[in-house]
Amino acid sequence: MEAPNPEATRPGWRERVRVVIFEADTPAGKAFDVGLLIAIVTSVIAVMLESVESIRAEHGFALDVAEWTFTVLFTIEYVIRLASVPVPWHYARSFFGIVDLVAILPTYLSLLLPGAEHLLVIRGLRLLRIFRVFKLGRFLGEASVLTRALRESRHKVIVFFGTVIILVTILGTAMYLIEGPGNGFTSIPLSIYWAIVTMTTVGYGDIAPQTVSGKTLASLVMIVGYSIIAVPTGIVTAEIVESAVGSRVSARCCAHCMEEGHDVDAVFCKSCGARLD
Repeated sequence: MEAPNPEATRPGWRERVRVVIFEADTPAGKAFDVGLLIAIVTSVIAVMLESVESIRAEHGFALDVAEWTFTVLFTIEYVIRLASVPVPWHYARSFFGIVDLVAILPTYLSLLLPGAEHLLVIRGLRLLRIFRVFKLGRFLGEASVLTRALRESRHKVIVFFGTVIILVTILGTAMYLIEGPGNGFTSIPLSIYWAIVTMTTVGYGDIAPQTVSGKTLASLVMIVGYSIIAVPTGIVTAEIVESAVGSRVSARCCAHCMEEGHDVDAVFCKSCGARLD
């Protein structure tokens, strides 16, 4: 009987690279992710420092070199991620796939649109991987509950915000009729802006009613604003209580669809049904 060939059972280079890049359960994978997180933080700090005029005047060239160096490295990493997964499109359209792509585009866009490189701070979203890297499964579980609650309550929240939009439109129009251009309410859109600012209790003070009727209406808008602030919070909170299942999740990533947040004892992917490694 012929002895098995070790090379025949050895994973291919794509699988080995995928395990390092997408799995945080191995020493190599964790080291890669920690190094990636450090690079992301450093690149974001460099972008922030570049916006300070005194620092840009003295170290502008070095910061530009750092920016392009990080962008090239992240671009190579993105390409390797696409090449190492069985179905690249699944990774490309996943949350982290989109974030990884958007995180490298601003530098290239800056060649056509000066200033676009400041959008590189969006790389901060990539730091969300810290929950997976350091096995903060409890946080992953809470994030899953929050995401599910937001998804389940979206119809109620949409109805609520639709009602608020109608309300501020009516109140803004009423204030326009009461105060008029003479008191700064020069148009209905501007009056609606005032109603939104007042109802949300922001109160910039750039425009305010002058008449007794206008102040009375403004007082009503403020009271209504305080009354409705708790509504969307209550809706989402109710869904969170209903969705809280207390299940633990692991840091494993499905090699087929790139879905994360699987239960600790899961054998198959909850999204595509593929077997988890």
